[in-house]
Amino acid sequence: MSDIRVRFAPSPTGYLHIGGARTALFNWLFARKHKGTFILRIEDTDEVRSTRESVAAIIDSMRWLGLDWDEGPMEASEGWGARGSYGPYFQMERLELYQRETQRLLADGKAYRCYCTKEELEAGRQKAQAEKRPIRYDGRCRHLTPAQEKELQAQGRKASVRLRMPQDGQTVVPDSIRGDVSFENSLLQDFVIQKNTGGPTYNFACVIDDHTMAVTHVVRGDEHLSNTPLQLRLYEALGWKPPVFAHLSMILGPDGAKLSKRHGATSVLEYKAQGYLPETMRNYLALLGWSTRDSQQLFSPEDLVSKFDLEGCQKNPATFDPVKLDWMNGENIRHLSKERLFEETLPFLRESGLEDGERLRAVVAMEQEKVKRLTEMAGRVDFFFKDVVYDPKAVDKVLRKDGAAAVLEGLGTLLKEESDFTEKALENAIRRFCESRGLKTSAVFHPLRVAVSGRTDGPTLFLMLELLGREKVLSRLAQAQGSLS
Repeated sequence: MSDIRVRFAPSPTGYLHIGGARTALFNWLFARKHKGTFILRIEDTDEVRSTRESVAAIIDSMRWLGLDWDEGPMEASEGWGARGSYGPYFQMERLELYQRETQRLLADGKAYRCYCTKEELEAGRQKAQAEKRPIRYDGRCRHLTPAQEKELQAQGRKASVRLRMPQDGQTVVPDSIRGDVSFENSLLQDFVIQKNTGGPTYNFACVIDDHTMAVTHVVRGDEHLSNTPLQLRLYEALGWKPPVFAHLSMILGPDGAKLSKRHGATSVLEYKAQGYLPETMRNYLALLGWSTRDSQQLFSPEDLVSKFDLEGCQKNPATFDPVKLDWMNGENIRHLSKERLFEETLPFLRESGLEDGERLRAVVAMEQEKVKRLTEMAGRVDFFFKDVVYDPKAVDKVLRKDGAAAVLEGLGTLLKEESDFTEKALENAIRRFCESRGLKTSAVFHPLRVAVSGRTDGPTLFLMLELLGREKVLSRLAQAQGSLS
């Protein structure tokens, strides 16, 4: 393996959403391309909102997507196991490490204790807003004397810890996707690295974890770009070399607004429930902010790994297009083996009351070319197993057409007497029926299809008849005729 080490570090405060899944995928692809290490780290310092149920949902989502990790938590029968020698992989199990580094920064004078209350900080924000100044901490605790600190402690105030930031000049973020991005230090503030509860803030824990886990590249969404100058100052204060940063483009909905729940499903597991394949989601997510020079759209799993690189990542926002996602899923469904197709479809079939069987497998295979989502399959094949439901539009357009009733009556007589009820024999017999009556095939095939299936589209007509069987076909022909009287 190479020395490249990347990580996906979700906060377990909910499900894995599309943006997070894209970040996980890009890190996974980068690691696999360079034969590096992909780490899963759980950033659970939000003690109020973090849950183990969310951790389980994130892990389930990543496993469904096929994003296996080399190091990180591994679900066990009791508790959580781990793989890798850089753990623990839950931040709340690393508190001693964060506290040790906090003390080092305090001892070196690179950080200081802040005794400001929430009310004082809010008053400062409101004053800055009223005076139309940048809203930032005013540094009132930056130069406290030991005596002043002792007095504040005597008042029962609990201290947070802030990093001393430079107050002039610029902090430049070298970014593999965006180039150098500059931030004016006068607009940055002495930010909190340790809360007054003793727990670390995101920026502090993130830097310590990335360094102690030997992370070489940090690939993440552009919402974290504003955190990066703060993190670079932490690396400098701690005397550590920072990793390479790459900030991925924002994902927008079809309306040009930032992707959110109002655009539909955002949880990865929701897409699974809607009948998308994991390879579709990997392929589609990869194209949200990345492309090859020839704008290739469909990739095999191996092809995606071999062609991925950070150079192909774009700065401009990517647009999530549900129509394209459906198209891609349909393409992938058509290329599945019959066995895999049935395996993936069976849970949705069972939800509709259809159970595994030879005939169900056969009719699912017939409809492989027609569906874009696995959830569509049950609705396309249920007429084989349940009472037929006639589409009123199909009845008016096809069955009420002049001559249709006579065609159905003639077909009933023909198929009752047909000795060989197999696809090829049925096709030959029905075509002879058309010739003998001087009818176009469409004048016979269309009413026959609607009569036995209730709809104008569906599987190959003659194979459909064979799989329905003589008894059911004759019954439906009679039912269709009765509905016209």
